[in-house]
Amino acid sequence: MYALVQGHQYGQYEHLLEQYFRLRKTVFADQLGWNIRTCGAYERDRFDDLKPPYLIWCDDNWNQLYGAVRLLATTGPTLLYDVFRPTSDLVAPSIWEGTRMCVDEEALQRDLPELRVERAFCLLLLSLCEAALDSGIQMMISNYEPHMRRIYEHAGAEFDELGRADGYGKYPVCCGAFEVSERVLANMRCKMKISGPLYSPTAFPRAVRPMFEARPA
Repeated sequence: MYALVQGHQYGQYEHLLEQYFRLRKTVFADQLGWNIRTCGAYERDRFDDLKPPYLIWCDDNWNQLYGAVRLLATTGPTLLYDVFRPTSDLVAPSIWEGTRMCVDEEALQRDLPELRVERAFCLLLLSLCEAALDSGIQMMISNYEPHMRRIYEHAGAEFDELGRADGYGKYPVCCGAFEVSERVLANMRCKMKISGPLYSPTAFPRAVRPMFEARPA
């Protein structure tokens, strides 16, 4: 299941967000060695305090998180503007930031052993493209380590690398701009051999259809 959790839903799906923050600490701090602040078993930053929407991938019972990514409007504070300000000055209501994307490899191996990690990332990318397009977003800005470029290409994503920065982890951190369009979505589905949508804008019980509003700068 792929769906958005927005600020007014945090309390209802706190257990999934808790898994996400724990996963972020495991992936970005422990495995990748990024120079980021952690709090116990969790990784959160000041951008999470802005109550951004999170695109989550979970099981059909809404209990187990498999992956997630945080979304922020570029018209407000963003992580990438702070880090990549010399190379990324793209700001518009139709341009959003997607960061802290990660998948839970242990949960996937346990529940979906036939699904390779690379394929899991591709599925999350496809659902992100669907959610962004459904919400009127035309471009996503994201950071990633160089090895992720191969996964993005396998997913059929179209992107331009805007710059790189050192000193944040074991490898350079890249900043890229990803096109969001019907053409790109069709290409991704074709390349991944998926015929129908993954993301459901009305997936959560009693949830209101997501409406993105740009925050003031």
